[in-house]
Amino acid sequence: MTESNKLQDNLHDTRNRAQLSLERFRHWATARPLAALALLLGAGMLCGAGLRSAVGLAQVEALQATNSEKQAELDRAKRDAQREVNALAARLAELQAQANRLNALGSRLTQTGQLEDGEFDFQRPVGQGGRGRSSDMPVGELKLRLSALEADYRQADTQLSVIESLLFNRQLDLRATPSRFPIAGSFITSGFGRRADPFGGGGEFHRGIDFEANAGDPVLAVADGVVSFAGVRNGYGNTIEIDHGNGYVTRYAHNSRLTHQVGDLVRTGQEIARAGSTGRSTGTHVHLEVWQDGVVVDPRRFLGHNDALARHGPTHG
Repeated sequence: MTESNKLQDNLHDTRNRAQLSLERFRHWATARPLAALALLLGAGMLCGAGLRSAVGLAQVEALQATNSEKQAELDRAKRDAQREVNALAARLAELQAQANRLNALGSRLTQTGQLEDGEFDFQRPVGQGGRGRSSDMPVGELKLRLSALEADYRQADTQLSVIESLLFNRQLDLRATPSRFPIAGSFITSGFGRRADPFGGGGEFHRGIDFEANAGDPVLAVADGVVSFAGVRNGYGNTIEIDHGNGYVTRYAHNSRLTHQVGDLVRTGQEIARAGSTGRSTGTHVHLEVWQDGVVVDPRRFLGHNDALARHGPTHG
């Protein structure tokens, strides 16, 4: 027998058994109509309950799935918001560091420019005011304000750096320009220009100015520079010269001894020699000359005119 015939026989048997079961149920229901009705009602209720349970379970599963999706969206929103806050916090930290740098630079410029009168106090909080009720600021507006603040800081940094460079160069120029007396607490005894020759009569051109001094008094550099000559010059005796690097050279003559040598870096007010009366001199004093671009000039142009210190006493060479 083939597989197809077997299948047909099984189907025929199943159909016969189903018809036989149906006939038996019909006879039983005819004999017991109330029981059959109760059985049918119970079966219907069970089917309805099962259907409702299935629908309820499906609805619960759908709600759970919806809640899971919403929770996932909420978690993503929280993570995105936290990343946004972290990014803003990083920018705020950069701005704070830049503000600290600008405050330090401003304080340094205040000291350099001698503006310490309280007007430029970079540590004092700035007063602010306003009116009306405040409202929440959107993130986009906050980012725009931060970007504008960053741009202002960059511009201020550039401007203050330029000012610092100019002030620094100005300070260098000032420190390298003859601006003080070579002897502390002294006075001028002989000026620059034509004068009577103290040795042979007649007149001569005096290339510098002379300062009263005692033997051994410290001779001080009148500006920053580098020693370009240290030795004996004809008529000047023990002489030291300082090149200030901006076209100026100063010469200090008639010293008893020199305390620096060629190549030494010296600062304004630093001792470079000891006063004496070597060379062509009638007594202890300090002779100062100032040369500008190879031409001797009157040192008073830089030292100023101070009548109390410019009292003329006996002339010295």
